[in-house]
Amino acid sequence: MCFSVLLTDDAARDLEDLCDYIDLHDVPHKSEYVLEQIEKACSSLSEKPHRGTYPKELLSIGVREYREVFFKPYRIIYRVMEDNVYVLLIADGRRDMQTLLQRRLLT
Repeated sequence: MCFSVLLTDDAARDLEDLCDYIDLHDVPHKSEYVLEQIEKACSSLSEKPHRGTYPKELLSIGVREYREVFFKPYRIIYRVMEDNVYVLLIADGRRDMQTLLQRRLLT
């Protein structure tokens, strides 16, 4: 069974902001590579979305409806609902993820 992988508006904005940041602060064309790898990671969720791990920040408070996959250091947080995978957040894992996840997913 194939799942549909859908980016929320927030996740699409995360990806755009991430690419803009890389364009300004890293080597030329690095953002294209990062975008490609994140898109591959997201697309791979159509085959086996339950393979992702539970984000440790949410697991510690008993929340198990979200999962994550990585293109290090980037974390892709998503939720599986019926035959859809909703990508909710794409962020650099070196950020304060506890606060970010609570603000974005739990409020």
